Amino acid sequence: MRQTNNTKSDPRSGYSLIEIIVVLVIIGLLIALVGPQVFRFVGRANSDTAAAQIESIATQLNFYRLENGDYPDDLSALVLEDNQSVPNDPWDQPYVYEYLGTGQARIGTYGRDGEEGGEGEDEDIFRTIQ
Repeated sequence: MRQTNNTKSDPRSGYSLIEIIVVLVIIGLLIALVGPQVFRFVGRANSDTAAAQIESIATQLNFYRLENGDYPDDLSALVLEDNQSVPNDPWDQPYVYEYLGTGQARIGTYGRDGEEGGEGEDEDIFRTIQ
């Protein structure tokens, strides 16, 4: 024999205010605990990206030196593959390039703050090439 359920659901049924508040508190706690960790990884990723781009630019500068006998006076002379110019650093500042004299140059970035010195994302990343 088949049993049918004749009970109608209460139109007022749903989540209570207490249940909604508990869920919002849990979500708030998760955001408070996880949020700073995520931003720390984003900052580290910017520094890692800058270091990788500096290595790539240094390699291109070495190729330039092999073809032309010395490093260029400024980065505008350097054209990367696909006729692209040198990109800005992850903080949208141009990379710092210094021609130090015959056979020496320096490429890098001053980090997020754009000033010498600093720690974390503000740390300077430079490479001297010879």
